[in-house]
Amino acid sequence: MAALTLRGIRKSFGTVEVLRSIDLDIADGEFAVFVGPSGCGKSTLLRMIAGLEDIEHGEVAIGGECINAVPPAERGIAMVFQSYALYPHMTVAQNMGFALKMAGQSKAEVDAAVNRAAEILQIGPLLARKPRELSGGQRQRVAIGRAIVRKPKVFLFDEPLSNLDAALRVQMRIELSRLHKELGATMVYVTHDQVEAMTLGDRIAVFNAGRVEQVGAPLELYTRPVNQFVAGFLGSPRMNFIRGQALAAGAGRMKFEAAGAGLIELPLPAGGRPAGADELVLGVRPEHLGVARADEGLAARIEVLEHLGDALIVHASLRGSRESVSLRLAADHPGLAAGQDIGLVPMAAHALLFDGSGRALSSH
Repeated sequence: MAALTLRGIRKSFGTVEVLRSIDLDIADGEFAVFVGPSGCGKSTLLRMIAGLEDIEHGEVAIGGECINAVPPAERGIAMVFQSYALYPHMTVAQNMGFALKMAGQSKAEVDAAVNRAAEILQIGPLLARKPRELSGGQRQRVAIGRAIVRKPKVFLFDEPLSNLDAALRVQMRIELSRLHKELGATMVYVTHDQVEAMTLGDRIAVFNAGRVEQVGAPLELYTRPVNQFVAGFLGSPRMNFIRGQALAAGAGRMKFEAAGAGLIELPLPAGGRPAGADELVLGVRPEHLGVARADEGLAARIEVLEHLGDALIVHASLRGSRESVSLRLAADHPGLAAGQDIGLVPMAAHALLFDGSGRALSSH
């Protein structure tokens, strides 16, 4: 079993606390993603699992066995870094098989492991080349192959695609997903890119300032974030947040007023009209905002139109507060221009409400 368990993990550098009591359970064979902004502690936690940082407080266990005091080379872990870290004087095959050779395995065993990894990654024709003869994507495949040959219990990936261009990142995401399905291995992947997190992870842990804000399946986090931070971090363009207050409520509905922009009707959160209703935030994703006449919904003015080919992104400002909002519409949506006054109508079934502290208020 290669289940990974983290209990009460804390870490400080001097007076700065970078991890604050992390508890996580990663199942055998799961692809888990740690995502969050720079400096949130996700890479530090990965390095602690790998044994590259001391575990000051808490416990890391693989397959139920504590590995806090186990040397990095004996933890059954293989790590793929942002830097490829390939030996320039060695061929691809020599780079991939070096760790096995140093462990005393025979040439036949090393060759068999390297050829198997090359077959999985489709880099067989590259085995005789030197790193300088490879593209960035090919070098990253070699780095991943070097990890595969070791047959680790757990794979650790620390932002491995950040050095690649956009097209290669898409291709490598597909290949990593395929690799996970083929190997069935436990994988932990660190990234600040929410697109990578949403497309790769079986489950995602969202980090913020050394804490885990929420853990769940990608769609769960996208549709039911527990707070405003998670809601705003996942999704591109990001979720719109509109400040306002709750007015009259009844029959399962409430009226939400955005200062200066107008009044709309929304489902009443569970438990009725929230306390401190004068400090509510309406959260609605760009794809869940519709366009209406200027005298309907929330009043706004179009600032910029972005034509992306497959969609039209409308950037507008609310009347009164001048808060910025984004809409994602069909690419051929007619009759819109910069400077035009419009009305915004949220899809009530997809709208979220947050209290003054940023906590999500359930409408179910």
